[in-house]
Formats: sequence, structure tokens, C-alpha cells
Amino acid sequence: MTAPPLDAREAFDRLRRHLSPKLALTGTFAGRGAVEASAGGCRVVLSDGRSVLDFGSYAVTLLGHRHPAVLAAVRRQLDTMPTSTRSLANPVAAEAAARLAEHFGNALPKVYFGLNGADAVEVAVKLARVATGRARVIAVHGGFHGKSLGALALTHSPLYRVGLLGCAVDVVHVDPADPDAVRREIAAGEVAAVVFEPVQGENGAVPLPVPVLRRWCQDAARHGAFVIADEIQCGLRRCGERSVALAEDLPVDAVLLGKPLGGGVVPLSAVLCSEELYAPLAADPFLHSATFGGHPLSCAALPAALGVIEELACHGAELAKTLETALSELGRRHPQLVGEVRGRGLLWGVDFRTPQAAGSVVVELAGAGLLVSPCLGRPTTVRLLPPLVATEAEIAEAVGILDAALAVAARTTPDPPVPVRPQRKE
Repeated sequence: MTAPPLDAREAFDRLRRHLSPKLALTGTFAGRGAVEASAGGCRVVLSDGRSVLDFGSYAVTLLGHRHPAVLAAVRRQLDTMPTSTRSLANPVAAEAAARLAEHFGNALPKVYFGLNGADAVEVAVKLARVATGRARVIAVHGGFHGKSLGALALTHSPLYRVGLLGCAVDVVHVDPADPDAVRREIAAGEVAAVVFEPVQGENGAVPLPVPVLRRWCQDAARHGAFVIADEIQCGLRRCGERSVALAEDLPVDAVLLGKPLGGGVVPLSAVLCSEELYAPLAADPFLHSATFGGHPLSCAALPAALGVIEELACHGAELAKTLETALSELGRRHPQLVGEVRGRGLLWGVDFRTPQAAGSVVVELAGAGLLVSPCLGRPTTVRLLPPLVATEAEIAEAVGILDAALAVAARTTPDPPVPVRPQRKE
């Protein structure tokens, strides 16, 4: 039985009336009046029949859309037991937890499952505060950790806190270029945890300096504070490694995972952590619980997703080299628009000289058939997040579309103002 044809106008009207007029407006620009209808691999088919490359989706579709191995695992669970009683033991969550811990060499043997990244952040910080009996948390300038109240306190940009009188966690944000920042903040008051993204996603694909992170980890450990690596966007081979922090041999107490953990099919996040950080939950498993935590459909996807990610890891490394070379060349060819190209693996940011140039390019890309992810906290940067299932030809296609969009933007975007140097008085 086929689904009835989508009426895009009706969908936008419902968005305006029941969700948000601004969502309807941005969706209209992105789809040129069409809505998403179906997807497979790197491609999304719109309601008007057009097919577009998806190098966005905010890093969820690392395996593309509807990967057959993940779909098969979820369908098997759907036909068996799609939800949990929450009273009886859940063997699907137990298997997923064991597989996840083994995937990282059992360096961090304990697991908590949530549904989205903010869930994982909230739980990790809560555990750190309970385990240490301390309140303060250190986060990083440019970091993004979610928008629920506790996670929002760790998120650096004030744009996400407009209208709020405060957040629930005592947080200080430090400069990622300052190796002495954690030691200095610890001296100023008791600290429960240090939280960082090894590669900041929402801040425009910014890898943090490993020597600084190593020093922070050491200073935190000396003080008895926990170190939490938020790899919800950059982990699971998105940036080349299973875990960026563990691959760099950073002594972290937790790695937070999400986005592609459910294979791009179902929502799933996880806190992967040490025995010490998990101790409050081991003592009282109801210290933090959620109705859909460890949901069987989501947990069934995890082993399949991890398996496919590893099968494609070498291919992903080759795609990353191709993309880095191509984007660097585009930056050199369009210096009047592009200020910097940065990233790691399959997480790249093109930083424009003005927000207007970035916005112009995003709109042009959508119309030309390439979906990307803007950075809400850094409006000059556009992210490209190709899936592991992409081909070299699809990378070339995306780069060609971006090149053409840059050429259009160069003709239509005013040049940024040139700073005027004050003349010296003789």
C-alpha cells in the first residue's frame, strides 16, 4: 500500500498553525516550497519529486537514511517486543550496553541509555555532582551541549538562553586555548566535572587543542573532579575515531554518544563511563530513570549500527581526505567569501566572512540540491556532514554544488567592510 501524495501547502499550513511560523518559513526556503517525502542513502526525495544530497541532518545520518542492516534489526524487534514493561529485565538494553562497552575496549564499562544528546549530558553532570558532592562544573567557550535546562547551562552561546532568568547548574566557561584554566577555576572553588567537546560541532567544526585538553584532564584528576567528553556529534567515526578522546589517550571518565548511535533510524544516546562516575546509579538505579530510556527499538539498532560503522570506517577515512582537499581548494578559490575551512574526518565547517554570505550560500545550496547544517551559535559557519555511505562521486557532486553556490554568492553578497587603519601623527 503506497502512501498518499504529500500536499506541501497543507504541511506548511499545519506547521504555521500548530508548531511555529518560523519553522514553516525556514522549511519553505530550504525546500523551495516542497517538503521531505522519502529518503535512502545520501538522498532525500522531496514532495515535488526533486532529489537532493543530504550532507546535513545535524550529524544523525552517519549511515545515510534507512540503512538496510539497521532497518532489519529494528523490524525484528518491532515484530517481537517494541516496548519494555520497565518492571521485568530488558535483555535488549542489556545486550546493547555490553556491545557498546566492548566496542570501546571496556575502558569505560558502565552505560546509561537516553534518547537524545541532552539526556546524556544531564545524566553525566548529575552523576558527577552526586558522586563528588560538589556543584560547580567547568565548560568551554564555544561548546554546545543541548537546550534542556541543565545542558543549556553548559552551552556557551547566550543566544540559547534568551528570556531565561538563569539555569539550574553552576557553570563557568573557560577559554579552550588556556591550559591553566581548569587549575585556576579549581583554586577558585570546588568543581564536580569538566565537560568539553573534543571537536566542537555547533561552534563550526572546531577541534580543540589536545595538549590543553590533556592538561585539563590531569588537573581535574588531581582535584578529584570528573572529566566528561561530549562526543555526541564528533564520535563514532564521524571524526575518524570511535572516540576522539580515547584515541588521543585522554584520561576521561565518560564519553557521551548520540546522533548516529541509533543508526539514523531511531533516537538513542548513551553515557559510557567509569565505575566511579556511575557509582550513584549502581547504588540506586532509580536515581535517574526515564520512561523510554533503554527502549527496545532503539537498543536493537545499536549493534547493527556499530557493525556497519566499523565496516565503513576505512572508506570514511578516504572520503575525509577527499573532502578536506576539495574544501581547502574552494577556500583558496573564493577568498573574498571564505575566511577559513576547518574540521576533522567527516565534520567540516566553512567559515564565511559575514553571516549574510553564509546565509546566501545555504539558501543557494538548498535550491541546487545540497542540504547542509548551519551553525545556530556561529552564523558565519556552514557545516558539511557527509555520511559514511557516500561515494567519491557524491562528494565531488556536493563540492561542485558548493563551488557554484559560492560563485553566485560572490556576485550577490557585498564585500565585507575593510578596516580603516588610523594614520600616525607625525
